[in-house]
Amino acid sequence: MAVDNEPLDDKAKRMRDLLSSFYSPDPSMSSSNSSKFASLDAIDSTSFDADQYMNLLAQKSNLEGLLQRHVEMAAEIKNLDTDLQMLVYENYNKFISATDTIKRMNSNIIGMEANMEQLLNKIMSVQSRSDGVNTSLFEKREHIEKLHRTRNLLRKVQFIYDLPARLGRCIKSEAYADAVRFYTGAMPIFQVYGDSSFQDCKRASEEAIAKVIKNLQGKLFSDSESIQTRAEAAMLLKQLDFPMDSLKVKLFEKLEQALEDQHLNTEEIPIVVRQSNDHSVPGNNPEPTLATTHDASIREFAEAVRAYRAIFPDSEKQLIKLSQDLITKHFKIFEEDIKKGICAAKFLVILRAIWRDVLMMDEVLFEAFLPDHSLEAAQIAVKQYVVSKLSGLRHNISDAVTNNHAKHTEGAEEHLLKVALEAGKTAVLKGSMDVLLDFRQLIDDDLELIVKLRDLIIDFIQEGFQDFFRELDNDFLLLSGRIKLGKQEQGLTEGQQVDKVVTGLVLILSQLCVFAEQTAIPRITEEMASSFPGGGVRGYENGPAFVPGEICRIFRSAGEKFLHHYINMRTQRISVLLRKRFTTPNWVKHKEPREVHMFVDLFFQELEAVRAEVKQILSQGVPRKHRRTESNGSTASSRSNPLRDDKLSRSNTQKARSQLLETHLAKLFKQKVEIFTKTEYTQDSVINTIVKLCLKSLQELVRLQTFNRSGFQQIQLDIQFLRGLLKETVEDEAAVDFLLDEVIVGAAERCLDPNPLEPPILDRLIQAKLAKTRELNPPGGSNQ
Repeated sequence: MAVDNEPLDDKAKRMRDLLSSFYSPDPSMSSSNSSKFASLDAIDSTSFDADQYMNLLAQKSNLEGLLQRHVEMAAEIKNLDTDLQMLVYENYNKFISATDTIKRMNSNIIGMEANMEQLLNKIMSVQSRSDGVNTSLFEKREHIEKLHRTRNLLRKVQFIYDLPARLGRCIKSEAYADAVRFYTGAMPIFQVYGDSSFQDCKRASEEAIAKVIKNLQGKLFSDSESIQTRAEAAMLLKQLDFPMDSLKVKLFEKLEQALEDQHLNTEEIPIVVRQSNDHSVPGNNPEPTLATTHDASIREFAEAVRAYRAIFPDSEKQLIKLSQDLITKHFKIFEEDIKKGICAAKFLVILRAIWRDVLMMDEVLFEAFLPDHSLEAAQIAVKQYVVSKLSGLRHNISDAVTNNHAKHTEGAEEHLLKVALEAGKTAVLKGSMDVLLDFRQLIDDDLELIVKLRDLIIDFIQEGFQDFFRELDNDFLLLSGRIKLGKQEQGLTEGQQVDKVVTGLVLILSQLCVFAEQTAIPRITEEMASSFPGGGVRGYENGPAFVPGEICRIFRSAGEKFLHHYINMRTQRISVLLRKRFTTPNWVKHKEPREVHMFVDLFFQELEAVRAEVKQILSQGVPRKHRRTESNGSTASSRSNPLRDDKLSRSNTQKARSQLLETHLAKLFKQKVEIFTKTEYTQDSVINTIVKLCLKSLQELVRLQTFNRSGFQQIQLDIQFLRGLLKETVEDEAAVDFLLDEVIVGAAERCLDPNPLEPPILDRLIQAKLAKTRELNPPGGSNQ
């Protein structure tokens, strides 16, 4: 059917309009409601014109459309008849129910008027009889009331006469509250008749109440009495109109004394491990319990504050100051414990205990704003805790390095430098992770103070680690013998003894800096990013609190400084040996060389000490390309051999000097040899740098002396022997050959007669030295 295909809203609207038109007594209302359908459903309106509608329908529709409209209208008529029947049926049932209700009401009201008349007659009868009784008993009631007033007066008189005895019994039983109540109750009578009828009673009562006042004063100032008892005594004295000004001063002195005696004994606070947030589980209550004495004293102090506020309404400022002083004292004790070093669990239970005291005091004196006051103090305590933990970590790192390295200075065992380095690495990384875990336990706690300060604590942690690494850099500088003062850094002076600072420790510090830059700082940064999100509430003007890039740059620079410092220390030690060698003899009167000088042996002993140290700490490194074989020499060595041959073939000194001049001119046109390159964290690089610096120092020492022929030949012998041994020691052979040649050239420049040794003599002396060395160090022994 067409009607079934209509939308539900349109069908509902049509149904409401039909019902409205059926029940509405105003045809105009129905017309107005259905006017909006005139364009589509004009047949439903009151102004419907059948002829006009048919004409319009015939004009717009064909035969098939008219037949379809006929079917639709037939269906609509059927549906409307059905809806009308249902509507009439539902209303018919309501009409029947209403009719039955009206019938029942009529049957129930029929006998009500007669009952109401009977009730009215009975009420009138009761009222008349009541009036008769009142009239007959009026005179007797007046007499009874008069007797009752007389009885009350006699009772009061008897109470006045018995008051001294009552007060005596109260004094004996220490029922001072009853005594005050009895006396204040009798005061109105004493004021009127105390000088006439009850003069003796008044005097006896005043004597008794004087004893009461004396006893109350004794209780008030007794240290053995509780605060509550003393407060009750003060209230009773106030009820007796005792002067309270003097009492106020003394009472506050007592309260201040009690505050001085009050202290937070943190040793009695147990550490409670928080397993979960379920407090209903037995034994899982995270709240710490203070010692009974402290808990009772805080409660007693709170009760005293409550009592003082009631006794002295103008004492609020003094009480606020005393309460704030009490909390401040707790936090001072707390800060002392932090300085001693406590874990996060102990920190939290102490802070939780202080917070319990704050809440207890806040209930009786909220005007003191103790939670806000505690929040500021807790902020300081948390920052001090962060600084204390990181300071302890710095000391642990320094102790791990120095204590393990101290064993190296006491014995000659191998690998102790490596052990000290590994201990330092563990102290840096694992120690930092443990501290971060401690801080994580702190910020994960649900204590109200911690929740409010969580973002600030994260800022403190980030800022603390930034300062920690800066201070750790300063600690390393102090351990290495370099003192950082402001922006200037003071190193070892030339006259300072190198032995005061152990060289191996400096090398360890260099590798610790590398480890911190490449491993520790990235790991710590990752942990802080994942475990400590948020922060940034302090509004740093210079950027974030923790800047890993800046810290890495500091330790990268520090590692290089320590490595160069180690090289300088070792070079300075060898330079002292070389300076002593070249400043002691008289080179102008030197005798002919007989053997290689012992300073060469000492030089190699120092190099072996360096090798033993760097072997434990540094890697071997990639071999360089500067090593050469016997068949291909460097530029410098190819220059030295012709020099020697020419000088052997010429005995004339002037010609030898001319050859030296030609050699210096030839240096300008030969291939440049790169001597000093960047020092790397490898064994070969460090040893090469030290050897080069020592040879450069040797060159400068030679240029400060004047040699005769024998002195020059001694230098030639020593350098030639040194050349052979350095081949097996250093990697950069070309640069070392160049520097050795420069030493010989420098000695020749400063020689009065620079004639070198003949090759057979030079080789014989070198072989003799090698044979002697093999005898002193047989196979299996230590190599020089």
